Amino acid sequence: MHNNSTTQPSLSTQNSSSLLTLTVAPAKVIRGSEVLQAAAAEIARLGSRPLIVAGESTLAISQQNLQPVLERQQLKTVQATYGADCCEASLKSLQKAAKEHTADVIIGFGGGKALDTAKLLAQQLQLPVVTIPTSGATCAAWSALSNVYSEEGAFLYDVGLSRCPDLLILDYDLIKTAPQRTLVAGIGDAIAKWYEASVSSGHLQDTLTIAAVQQARVLRDILLQKSTAALKEPGSEVWREVVDASVLLAGVVGGLGGAQCRTVAAHAVHNGLTHISGHGSIHGEKVAFGILVQLRLEEMLQGNQLAASSRQQLLKFYTEIGLPQKLSDLGLGNITLGELQTAAEIALVPNSDIHRLPFKVAPEQLMAAMVSTTAPIDSRDITNRVSPKGMSDEVL
Repeated sequence: MHNNSTTQPSLSTQNSSSLLTLTVAPAKVIRGSEVLQAAAAEIARLGSRPLIVAGESTLAISQQNLQPVLERQQLKTVQATYGADCCEASLKSLQKAAKEHTADVIIGFGGGKALDTAKLLAQQLQLPVVTIPTSGATCAAWSALSNVYSEEGAFLYDVGLSRCPDLLILDYDLIKTAPQRTLVAGIGDAIAKWYEASVSSGHLQDTLTIAAVQQARVLRDILLQKSTAALKEPGSEVWREVVDASVLLAGVVGGLGGAQCRTVAAHAVHNGLTHISGHGSIHGEKVAFGILVQLRLEEMLQGNQLAASSRQQLLKFYTEIGLPQKLSDLGLGNITLGELQTAAEIALVPNSDIHRLPFKVAPEQLMAAMVSTTAPIDSRDITNRVSPKGMSDEVL
């Protein structure tokens, strides 16, 4: 693992050669309602002294729902929190806790940051890892990737892991207890897979890449067709299908296609925004906004009318389910020109995933796209609107 400054984040540690050594899927996936009891025996096969890594808000849920089940399997457990973020200080503290407990398996219990922390900690300690998501906010329970942030919540770098989790436990009853906002964010994070993978990899002829891109298309269609109904009926069959799409199928796309299929401009915009927004919005919300920015770039710089139509379709969809459409929806209504430029420059660092776009993007062009995500299709010369006056009310 390497360290980067907060103003020069690096993106994936994986490169094109990783397509030869794909980390496709967890060794085992258990899903259903009230499956923790049955899954405890599977955890026991991996180790007898688990360290449970959770967030501050999910520690109590773990104590109530997970620890008693593990204790009935005669497992000796200890809980530890990762704090506010998957950051280097948290990882050092958790390494110490794991060694003091002589942990022989790591369990990630919570949202994406808890799972990312647990996965990376397990790799550092060379231990098996179990992921138990408590929300549908990301596909972190599936993927062989961990994002590392600063203690203030700014994205620093990601780490490609040597394998996917040894065991993924998806308990719908746990997911159902999470705020609905988390599943909405997960829908935003998952639907990005199509808009990013189709641009970066839609032209490639590698068999598994073709499969990944087509899975991303299926994922998009499921979410567009079923999300609104799912959010009205938590716990229903259609709700479970959307949870599966956001947590599992989204992971399949990155697993089959590798880093090339996983992230392009939408995630790069997310990374830039973390340096100015802190913890004001969650991962999938920023990514969802980033999709609109990416489509706006394709529209502005390529004259791509399909991208323009897709953006309008997503704006309607976002309205229906409550995803952010503009910077003010992310709590950035009072953003300054300097802050916007900071976010754009970080999104455009030399090794950023945004460079997987088939065209070059200048900082002022990215800034223009970021402040015009809701512009009508026939908008002209948006770059003239990138000014403090233009940003103060009309665009944001």
